Amino acid sequence: MKKWLVVAALAATAATGMAQAKDWKTVRFGIEGAYPPFSWTEADGSLKGFDVDMANALCKQMEVTCKIVPQDWDGIIPSLLARKYDAIIAAMSITEERKKKVDFTNKYAQIPNKFIAKKGAGLDFSNLDGVKIGVQRATTHDKYLTDNYGDKVDIVRYGSFDDAYLDLANGRIAAVLGDASALEEGVINKDGGDKYEFVGPSLTDPKWFGDGMGIAVRKQDKDLTAKLNAAIQALRDNGEYKKIEAKYFNYDVYGD
Repeated sequence: MKKWLVVAALAATAATGMAQAKDWKTVRFGIEGAYPPFSWTEADGSLKGFDVDMANALCKQMEVTCKIVPQDWDGIIPSLLARKYDAIIAAMSITEERKKKVDFTNKYAQIPNKFIAKKGAGLDFSNLDGVKIGVQRATTHDKYLTDNYGDKVDIVRYGSFDDAYLDLANGRIAAVLGDASALEEGVINKDGGDKYEFVGPSLTDPKWFGDGMGIAVRKQDKDLTAKLNAAIQALRDNGEYKKIEAKYFNYDVYGD
C-alpha cells in the first residue's frame, strides 16, 4: 500500500510541476529574414523589418529580454518544436493545418494575397494551363495553387521569394503569388519595379489563408501565448503598433 502511495505522490508532484507556468525572463523569436517588409537580412547579418520591430516591442511590453533567431522558412516550425526558439513571428498565416502542430496568438496583421507579373503579360486567369507561377515552398500560397490549379498551372517552388523574383525578372516564370505587401516591397518598390503590376484576383479566403498572421508557439507553452496576446493588445491600445506599422506600410495591415 505504501508503495502505491509513494508512486501516486510522485505522479502528483510531476503533474504539478508540468502545470506550473514558466518564469519567462527571455523570449526567443524565430524570424525568417528573407521576406521584406516583414523581415530581411542586412549585409552585417542583422535582421530588420516589421516582424523584428514587433518582436522587440512585444518583449519590452512583457518586460523580458528579446532574442532574435534567424531561421529558413522550410524548417521554421520543426525548429520551434525542437526548442531552437520559443515563438515564430514570420508573417505566418493562422491555418487549421498549422494549428494541428502549434498554437497561435491572436492575429497581429492581415494582408491580402496577390499575383504579380510583368506589365503586358496578358495572363488569363480563366485559363492558366501550363503557365509557370512561382511560390515560396510550403506556404499558404503553395497550398492555394496546388488545391485550385494543381492540374493546370506549372507550380515552381522556391526556398525564398528572392529566388522567385529573380526568375520572374529573367522570364523563367510568368507570375509570383504572395502577400501583397511583400510583393510590393520586393518588386514594385525596387528599381525597375515600374515594369511589374498586380494581376488577377485578390485572395483572402480563410480556407487557405487563415485568419490573419499570428505568432506560433508550442502547444505546451500556453502561458507564453497568453502573455503575447496581452502584449499585442497593449501595443494596439497604447499606439505603439501604429508607430511600427507606419515605418513599413502606408495602409492599415491589422484589419478589422
